[in-house]
Amino acid sequence: MSHLVKWDPFSELTALQKQFFGDDWMSPIKGVNIPTTDVYTKDNALVVEAHLPNFEQSDINIQVEDNALIVSAERHEKQEDKDKKYVVRESSSSFYRRIALPKRADADKIEAHLDEGVLKVQIPLTPLPEPKKIAIATKSSKK
Repeated sequence: MSHLVKWDPFSELTALQKQFFGDDWMSPIKGVNIPTTDVYTKDNALVVEAHLPNFEQSDINIQVEDNALIVSAERHEKQEDKDKKYVVRESSSSFYRRIALPKRADADKIEAHLDEGVLKVQIPLTPLPEPKKIAIATKSSKK
Protein backbone atom coordinates (compact mmCIF):
# COMPACT_ATOMS: atom_id res chain seq x y z
CA MET A 1 0.00 0.00 0.00
CA SER A 2 1.46 3.33 -1.00
CA HIS A 3 0.99 6.57 0.89
CA LEU A 4 0.39 9.80 -0.93
CA VAL A 5 2.37 12.71 0.45
CA LYS A 6 1.25 16.21 -0.39
CA TRP A 7 4.06 18.05 -2.14
CA ASP A 8 4.99 21.37 -0.56
CA PRO A 9 6.94 23.63 -2.95
CA PHE A 10 8.13 25.75 -0.02
CA SER A 11 9.36 22.92 2.22
CA GLU A 12 13.02 23.48 1.30
CA LEU A 13 12.76 27.21 1.93
CA THR A 14 10.99 26.63 5.26
CA ALA A 15 13.68 24.15 6.31
CA LEU A 16 16.43 26.65 5.47
CA GLN A 17 14.66 29.43 7.39
CA LYS A 18 14.32 27.17 10.45
CA GLN A 19 17.99 26.23 10.16
CA PHE A 20 19.12 29.85 10.13
CA PHE A 21 16.52 31.50 12.35
CA GLY A 22 15.07 28.74 14.53
CA ASP A 23 11.42 27.71 14.74
CA ASP A 24 10.16 31.21 15.50
CA TRP A 25 11.75 32.86 12.44
CA MET A 26 8.54 34.73 11.67
CA SER A 27 8.63 36.61 14.96
CA PRO A 28 10.96 39.62 15.42
CA ILE A 29 14.53 38.76 16.29
CA LYS A 30 14.89 38.89 20.06
CA GLY A 31 16.76 41.94 21.33
CA VAL A 32 16.83 43.65 17.92
CA ASN A 33 14.57 46.57 17.21
CA ILE A 34 14.24 47.38 13.52
CA PRO A 35 13.49 51.11 13.30
CA THR A 36 10.17 52.04 11.69
CA THR A 37 10.30 54.34 8.67
CA ASP A 38 7.17 56.05 7.32
CA VAL A 39 7.13 57.80 3.94
CA TYR A 40 4.04 59.81 2.96
CA THR A 41 2.92 63.02 1.25
CA LYS A 42 1.26 65.90 3.08
CA ASP A 43 0.58 69.51 2.04
CA ASN A 44 2.76 69.45 -1.12
CA ALA A 45 5.65 67.78 0.70
CA LEU A 46 7.14 64.32 0.86
CA VAL A 47 7.65 63.41 4.52
CA VAL A 48 10.04 60.76 5.81
CA GLU A 49 9.74 59.80 9.48
CA ALA A 50 12.35 57.50 10.99
CA HIS A 51 12.02 56.29 14.57
CA LEU A 52 15.56 56.43 16.00
CA PRO A 53 15.10 56.34 19.78
CA ASN A 54 18.72 55.73 20.76
CA PHE A 55 20.44 58.09 18.32
CA GLU A 56 21.66 61.61 18.96
CA GLN A 57 21.57 64.39 16.36
CA SER A 58 25.35 64.03 15.86
CA ASP A 59 24.90 60.30 14.99
CA ILE A 60 22.60 61.03 12.02
CA ASN A 61 23.63 61.94 8.48
CA ILE A 62 21.17 63.11 5.79
CA GLN A 63 22.16 63.73 2.18
CA VAL A 64 20.75 63.85 -1.35
CA GLU A 65 22.60 61.82 -3.96
CA ASP A 66 21.54 60.72 -7.46
CA ASN A 67 17.98 61.98 -6.93
CA ALA A 68 17.59 59.97 -3.71
CA LEU A 69 17.38 60.94 -0.04
CA ILE A 70 19.85 58.96 2.07
CA VAL A 71 19.36 58.82 5.83
CA SER A 72 22.02 56.99 7.81
CA ALA A 73 22.85 56.83 11.49
CA GLU A 74 25.56 55.11 13.45
CA ARG A 75 26.09 54.95 17.17
CA HIS A 76 29.07 53.55 19.02
CA GLU A 77 29.26 53.01 22.76
CA LYS A 78 32.40 52.34 24.69
CA GLN A 79 32.16 51.21 28.27
CA GLU A 80 34.87 50.38 30.73
CA ASP A 81 34.15 48.31 33.79
CA LYS A 82 36.86 47.74 36.39
CA ASP A 83 34.95 44.92 38.14
CA LYS A 84 34.70 42.70 35.06
CA LYS A 85 37.51 40.90 33.29
CA TYR A 86 37.10 42.71 29.99
CA VAL A 87 38.87 46.02 29.65
CA VAL A 88 36.58 47.69 27.14
CA ARG A 89 33.10 46.72 25.98
CA GLU A 90 32.01 48.23 22.67
CA SER A 91 28.67 48.11 20.93
CA SER A 92 27.32 49.80 17.86
CA SER A 93 24.07 50.11 16.00
CA SER A 94 23.30 51.57 12.62
CA PHE A 95 20.41 52.64 10.40
CA TYR A 96 20.31 53.19 6.62
CA ARG A 97 17.46 54.15 4.31
CA ARG A 98 17.59 55.28 0.66
CA ILE A 99 14.39 56.83 -0.68
CA ALA A 100 14.02 57.75 -4.36
CA LEU A 101 12.84 61.34 -4.73
CA PRO A 102 10.14 62.31 -7.25
CA LYS A 103 11.14 64.67 -10.08
CA ARG A 104 9.23 67.55 -8.52
CA ALA A 105 11.11 67.34 -5.20
CA ASP A 106 12.88 70.58 -4.23
CA ALA A 107 16.17 69.25 -2.80
CA ASP A 108 17.38 72.78 -1.91
CA LYS A 109 14.58 73.32 0.62
CA ILE A 110 14.72 70.05 2.58
CA GLU A 111 14.21 70.44 6.33
CA ALA A 112 14.97 67.89 9.04
CA HIS A 113 14.05 67.82 12.74
CA LEU A 114 14.84 65.31 15.48
CA ASP A 115 12.27 65.31 18.28
CA GLU A 116 12.13 62.68 21.05
CA GLY A 117 13.78 60.00 18.92
CA VAL A 118 11.74 60.67 15.78
CA LEU A 119 13.58 62.12 12.80
CA LYS A 120 11.24 63.99 10.45
CA VAL A 121 12.52 65.04 7.03
CA GLN A 122 10.29 67.24 4.85
CA ILE A 123 10.99 67.53 1.13
CA PRO A 124 8.88 70.25 -0.54
CA LEU A 125 7.24 69.23 -3.82
CA THR A 126 6.65 71.66 -6.67
CA PRO A 127 2.86 71.86 -7.08
CA LEU A 128 1.47 70.18 -10.16
CA PRO A 129 0.17 72.62 -12.76
CA GLU A 130 -3.57 73.15 -12.72
CA PRO A 131 -5.30 71.18 -15.45
CA LYS A 132 -6.26 73.28 -18.45
CA LYS A 133 -10.00 73.31 -19.01
CA ILE A 134 -11.04 72.95 -22.63
CA ALA A 135 -14.26 74.61 -23.76
CA ILE A 136 -16.62 72.37 -25.70
CA ALA A 137 -18.18 73.90 -28.77
CA THR A 138 -21.58 72.83 -30.09
CA LYS A 139 -22.75 72.75 -33.73
CA SER A 140 -25.07 75.71 -33.13
CA SER A 141 -22.14 77.90 -31.92
CA LYS A 142 -20.18 77.38 -35.20
CA LYS A 143 -22.48 79.68 -37.32
